[in-house]
Amino acid sequence: MFCNQCEQTFRNSACVNSPGVCGKSEDVQSLQELLIFGLKGMAAYAHHARRLGQSDEAVSAFIEEALFATMTNVNFDEDTLLQYCLECGEKNLRVMQMLDEGHIATFGAPRPTPLREGTQAGPGILITGHDLLDLWQLLEQVKGTDIRVYTHGEMMPAHMYSKFQEHPNLAGHYGGAWQDQKREFAAFPGPIVGTTNCVLIPPASYRDRLFTTNAVAVPAGQHIKDGDFSKVIEAARACPPCTERLGDEQSVGFHRQVMLDRAGAILDAIKAGKISHFFVIGGCDGAEKGRNYFTDYAAATPDDSFILTLGCGKYRIRDHVYGEHLGLPRLLDMGQCNDAYGAIMVAVALAEALECTVNDLPLTLVISWFEQKAVAVLLTLLHLGVKGINLGPQPPAFITPKVFARLQAAYDLRLTNGDPLEDLKRALAA
Repeated sequence: MFCNQCEQTFRNSACVNSPGVCGKSEDVQSLQELLIFGLKGMAAYAHHARRLGQSDEAVSAFIEEALFATMTNVNFDEDTLLQYCLECGEKNLRVMQMLDEGHIATFGAPRPTPLREGTQAGPGILITGHDLLDLWQLLEQVKGTDIRVYTHGEMMPAHMYSKFQEHPNLAGHYGGAWQDQKREFAAFPGPIVGTTNCVLIPPASYRDRLFTTNAVAVPAGQHIKDGDFSKVIEAARACPPCTERLGDEQSVGFHRQVMLDRAGAILDAIKAGKISHFFVIGGCDGAEKGRNYFTDYAAATPDDSFILTLGCGKYRIRDHVYGEHLGLPRLLDMGQCNDAYGAIMVAVALAEALECTVNDLPLTLVISWFEQKAVAVLLTLLHLGVKGINLGPQPPAFITPKVFARLQAAYDLRLTNGDPLEDLKRALAA
């Protein structure tokens, strides 16, 4: 345990033994941190939704109460704190729904589209993060010019919404996951805009070309206020232009609406035995060792199965050629990490149509986690009673063995064991 949130800590530094000075156990501390991290992730999604005109007073009230429960000398009860964690998952489901509805209402109906990667010749701006409203405002301010805008990281799913597809200045996608940005941003000649989490402190190679918005900021950085991207546009004119370096083309845009529109055909294929399994493989990517597990797992999935992917974890698996099945790409990109809501809704709809539970479906979730948004999504899945989730590549350090054992007992939560083929074999056998 490490707790330094009050004045009476051990030796006025931190309580590192359990129980602490206040009597709090390491397991209570663990559940409080699980709740706090889940609340942080949910708050990020709620912020995006609020910018799109979507909010819910019940969510705001819960955030206040739940944070209150983590204060010193308020709650020492493990069962109560676990219920707060599950309620955080419930409220996060509502927040992801609001964000999904806000995206569609603001940016149009989602639809699959081929996406060209790389750059074209001419001035360019790169935008990374998650906030699609920032992307739209930037596009509108360069409209009518020859400046092209490229998405990076979790901005890639913008290409599935009709208004973005129709915008003449949205040119394509550049780069991969957040941990590669120092190399990728240095190689991009124009200005870069960071809109949300996943921005790294920039080296000198592009520090003067990095702009940030909203809560995002870096030392000596240039911050955009009130949606005014004029300084970014000036930088695009002053910087060297992009050269033509076009890469592969892949399909994106298999949003929940797209999937649900095809639910009848999917159900018929399941009943006819033409689909062996669905895998949800995605989440947060990272730089630590062990994430090749997800790459190897996806590559070994059978040819009559489908892989649903979302979040920046998709960059671990999207370079493999999976082919098609039943006229669809086997790898179906559903969107950002918050579009876990879409994967959940598709699973719920299939279960209802087949008159079973989500846990009875030929469905396996293989989720990589890195930070607080992934914690919020995990709590949502646990709130819904989803069992048998494979989580990795490392166990959360803030969850004690006792708390993790409780989650394993209740939800069959599993850690990736380093052998993806063995885990895949077990999933198919089940």
